[in-house]
Amino acid sequence: MYELLKNLGSWLTSGSQWAGSDGIAHRLAEHLQYSLLATLIAAAIGLPLGLLIGHTGKGAFVAINLASFGRALPTVGLVVLVFLAGGLSMLPVYVALVALAVPAIVTNTYAGMSAVDPDVKDAARGQGMRGHQVLFQVELPLALPLIMTGLRLALIQVVATATIAAYVSFGGLGRYVFDGLAQRDLVQVLGGAVLVAVVAVTLDLLLSALQRFLFRHRTA
Repeated sequence: MYELLKNLGSWLTSGSQWAGSDGIAHRLAEHLQYSLLATLIAAAIGLPLGLLIGHTGKGAFVAINLASFGRALPTVGLVVLVFLAGGLSMLPVYVALVALAVPAIVTNTYAGMSAVDPDVKDAARGQGMRGHQVLFQVELPLALPLIMTGLRLALIQVVATATIAAYVSFGGLGRYVFDGLAQRDLVQVLGGAVLVAVVAVTLDLLLSALQRFLFRHRTA
């Protein structure tokens, strides 16, 4: 075990391991690109849907069932299915990552909107606010903490799952995991897994700190 950890440390800190198109820096940039783009697309889909469901109160079963769908989604199977239908491209990877992220965003957005006190909404309407004004000036600001939690959860899930890009011969940190398995190189497999975990934890801590900073006055 000591020898394995020693070799892992050498692998992670070697200057040559960080350089070039196969280096950690390049693979990390690819991984972040896949993850951030997929999360942005998922947010563009999930936020309006969650806001609409939460504001109107219609279709709540969609938001509730999406949570179960997200947990049961066979990500690799979806990648293979889209790959067979659309050919070799990043499309299967993005489809799978977006499908993974949308449920967390929708359910948390809906939960945030549902948590807004009905009396507050009634008071806003009593002051003459229209539906869209109540949504954007009352409900959305109050629901933002839970909405941001949903975005945070979605991003971390996507970062952890973006290794599947390597499954269809693309890049990212998953390249080390799949190549290491193929080569029976345990150090490379562990190195890739450690890097993915570090990225996920780091992003989680950064987003958590940002969330606390943005809403610090609400808990003061």
